Amino acid sequence: MRLAGSVVALVTLVFVMVRLIPGDPVRNALGTNATAAVVEARRESLGLNDPLWQQYLDFWKGLLAWDLGDSFSLHLPVTTIIDQRLPATLELAFLSLAVVLVVSIPLGIVFAALTRGGRRPGVDVAYTSISGLLSVIPEFLTGVALVYLFAVQTTLLPVAGRGGPDSYILPVAALSLGVTAGVSRIVRVEALTVFSQDYVRTARAKRMSRRRLYLRHALPNLVTPALTVGGLVLGSLIAGTVLVETIFSWPGLGLTIIDAVRSKDFPLAQGIVIVYGLIVLVANLVIDVVLVWLDPRSALKET
Repeated sequence: MRLAGSVVALVTLVFVMVRLIPGDPVRNALGTNATAAVVEARRESLGLNDPLWQQYLDFWKGLLAWDLGDSFSLHLPVTTIIDQRLPATLELAFLSLAVVLVVSIPLGIVFAALTRGGRRPGVDVAYTSISGLLSVIPEFLTGVALVYLFAVQTTLLPVAGRGGPDSYILPVAALSLGVTAGVSRIVRVEALTVFSQDYVRTARAKRMSRRRLYLRHALPNLVTPALTVGGLVLGSLIAGTVLVETIFSWPGLGLTIIDAVRSKDFPLAQGIVIVYGLIVLVANLVIDVVLVWLDPRSALKET
């Protein structure tokens, strides 16, 4: 029920916001040489002269049939464009999410172990300062810096296009670096809480090896909060692909939506934004299911 309400809110918000883009999309698509009669005929054929409530209902009918209309600028069905370019964006977003989870969890645990109980204050200050700085740097600034390093200073990695495996390194790094730093800080705080629990102290008093202590006692208790945060940051990663794809000329939906907004292409822009929103909603639903499977008590807490 909550998912259905979120979908309705998403579709309504996108429908309204896209129509707030200034300018005439039909005039923009036909060019300045088109006569007023031609522009008006085109608006009529596209249903743009209909009342907003009628356009809204028609949009829902098309969405339920997976028919989002035709792109004003590319003259192709919006669903065709999305089907062609969605895989590139999904690869970028979910590879970045995988990097965030794989790197941030052990990183947070390691620094929690190094600084627990007030130990190594210098390491604590250095880690907190560096991770805090990295977590607030926008993805596009990281991307520009990587382009400068690997396109101007060196040519070690490709900085444009989607080719071999090495073409994924810089876009994924630009997307995941700041998020990894932020999530590792959260994992560290959670790990410090776990390390202060009585059962961990008991295990340490029994001379349990550090590897077994961290893998058997600490890690399982950190998976749930890490996955919860992962679901939240997925939306940030999806949004970040828009600018990162533009910087690295990545042939995904992010680059496409920039062009759609510039050309005032209503059908294409609203179709892509809705797909973005649905990806985030479905991914968070999957994470909720996984969390309930890992810890059935979490479902009772929500109720």
